[in-house]
Amino acid sequence: MKPSIPKGTRDFSPVEVARRTYIFDTIKRVFQKFGYQPIETPVMENLSTLTGKYGEEGDQLIFKVLNSGDFLSKADAQKLEAKNSKAVTFEISEKALRYDLTVPFARYVVMHQNEIAMPFKRYQVQPVWRADRPQKGRYREFYQCDADVVGSDSLLNEAEFVCIYDEALSNLGLNDFTIKINNRKILSGIADIIGKSELIVDMTVAIDKLDKIGYDGVVKELIERGFTEKDIEVLRPFIELSGSNDEKLQVLKTSLSSTEIGKKGIEELETIFSYLSAFELKRAKVELDITLARGLNYYTGAIFEVKSNEVQMGSIGGGGRYDDLTGMFGLKGVTGAGISFGADRIYDVMLELGLFPESAVNSTKVLITNFDTTAEKFALPVLAKLRAKGINTELYPASSKLQKQMKYADAKQIPFVILIGEEEMQSGLLALKNMQSGEQEKLSLENILEKLA
Repeated sequence: MKPSIPKGTRDFSPVEVARRTYIFDTIKRVFQKFGYQPIETPVMENLSTLTGKYGEEGDQLIFKVLNSGDFLSKADAQKLEAKNSKAVTFEISEKALRYDLTVPFARYVVMHQNEIAMPFKRYQVQPVWRADRPQKGRYREFYQCDADVVGSDSLLNEAEFVCIYDEALSNLGLNDFTIKINNRKILSGIADIIGKSELIVDMTVAIDKLDKIGYDGVVKELIERGFTEKDIEVLRPFIELSGSNDEKLQVLKTSLSSTEIGKKGIEELETIFSYLSAFELKRAKVELDITLARGLNYYTGAIFEVKSNEVQMGSIGGGGRYDDLTGMFGLKGVTGAGISFGADRIYDVMLELGLFPESAVNSTKVLITNFDTTAEKFALPVLAKLRAKGINTELYPASSKLQKQMKYADAKQIPFVILIGEEEMQSGLLALKNMQSGEQEKLSLENILEKLA
């Protein structure tokens, strides 16, 4: 049998893991700078914990885990005979792989509410799974890097999320990216004006696909979901809204003047933009986008999405406020907000743009050659002293021809090689070769330590 892995999953080579670690570590440092602490949650959650939190389409993308043993024996025979997978799912599957890190975090807060200090700011870097159709930038198994805060309704948190995105992505070398922002209350206000507040979820699911299916595709889906041509005429000016952020807000103030929830959404956005005016962003563009809906049902306030303008790629980050998420688990009155970095897509963007520094890949800095047992014995104290100075060093594990050892150094992209032969052992001066330039010089061990440390 030819070995393979499931579609939408990947193996990672040492170079790839080093690059991914560089991304994670860069983002983690920014999280910590803003006061966030790390936690971890299980790979599996109870299916009931996840169901109903991600919208109609999201629920279909949850990977269910079959119950152990003879799982069919306890299932309802009539449901099995009807071949209705939705009806029988909860009878044969009690657990599921986590779909994101936000809902497990909300569950964590409820379970550990007596142990954490509010407001609680946490970050989490772990894999998640979605039964999506694999394509460029879209995987079935991928990592998320999340930062969330619960127990604070201050919109300063949302403004700081913009700053976190700006600093982390700038530190990773991205030069041109846009942080899109909207507010679910504005979308609710639009639904009120149309007179279809009960179809707010259907409306947001449809308009959230504008980038993928275009305006005509959105119209078609809205009609299929119960909206009329008249409703769409009212909605169209909002979808086509243009101008600066201030100009868009002014138009919205006029258009949504009759809906209290819409006005509240505008007020919240104005507060966020006011906070942002006090910060100096490095490279991010911040854009108010009314078509940004993010199809997750739990968002109640500001919502975010981040896209690179340098590479054709889906969103590389997103999030928002979810005032009542913990209420679903029995803890009322705890407001929350969070963002997520799409680390896998960020990796693809950085790879395409050549943004990974060499230092992110080079795990071994020095290789010491090994020609015979005498040279090996001479090299061991050298190896120990280099490592003691924090220099990642390898001694080639067996005596071999120079060509083979140099080939090994090239394959691992080791930047320096110390050659120890009979002459070096007698003089005490070691030959240090720069593998990139080809230059070679004789130096004492002390001088090598100074040069490489």
